[in-house]
Amino acid sequence: MHHIIAFIREPGSTWLKDAKPGIPFVPEKFKADENKDTSELPSDFLVGYAPGQPPEQFKPGQAKLIRAGSDIIFQVHYTTNGKAITDRSRIGLVFAKEPPRKRVLTLSATNGKFKIPAGDPNYRVDAEFELGSTVTLYGLHPHMHGRGKDFEYRIVYPSGETETLLRVPHYNWHWQLWYSLEKPILLPKGAKIECTAHFDNSLNNPYNPDPTKEVRWGDQTWEEMMIVWFQVTVDPKVSTAGLVKMLPGSAKASITTPPQPATQ
Repeated sequence: MHHIIAFIREPGSTWLKDAKPGIPFVPEKFKADENKDTSELPSDFLVGYAPGQPPEQFKPGQAKLIRAGSDIIFQVHYTTNGKAITDRSRIGLVFAKEPPRKRVLTLSATNGKFKIPAGDPNYRVDAEFELGSTVTLYGLHPHMHGRGKDFEYRIVYPSGETETLLRVPHYNWHWQLWYSLEKPILLPKGAKIECTAHFDNSLNNPYNPDPTKEVRWGDQTWEEMMIVWFQVTVDPKVSTAGLVKMLPGSAKASITTPPQPATQ
């Protein structure tokens, strides 16, 4: 089992509307020559797991929202080993004993339009988005595959002041954990988060399956991703609509369900 992500599909959502419970569903694979950005993530992120990752725990008074009648959709990525095995994965939830004071949201922005040239040792991909509401930032989680080289998060405040939040100078796709802020940061409406990633598609990268090929966004580990995960809290009464505003030509953000297959 490579990873599992549990998404919340709220009542009325059309995402995976034709999928039947208990029967594995494989999303449509877009043709490589189609000029589409399939990087947008499908719905509200509940929790994610990869081997070695600890359980997710929130502080007292914090909780995630699962509306009545919602479905929990498991996205499972297997890596075959040539043997018949049994998947014993399961999910456990601890429910809040009182109304939470803060709602926790795990959000993401992506850039899925990149085309990493064959042999390029330092290809740059950027994502930039603007907060449409005030939030408190708690954690950051960059995601790439084997060609991932480095990753940086920066915040640009409405005043123009810039602050570097996180630098991962030697990204290791075998060691993907959350970076939890020692002191959560209050980010005002209008603040922008800029992210820059570099990819090594050269022969010098031991994790590169084929340095002779151009690389695009894709589900498989021999393809690539550039996902900007971040975790925030908001007032439970605040609408999440417009929470993240994407800047033109930059990337995509996801906190709601688009009418298209999931890619992760």
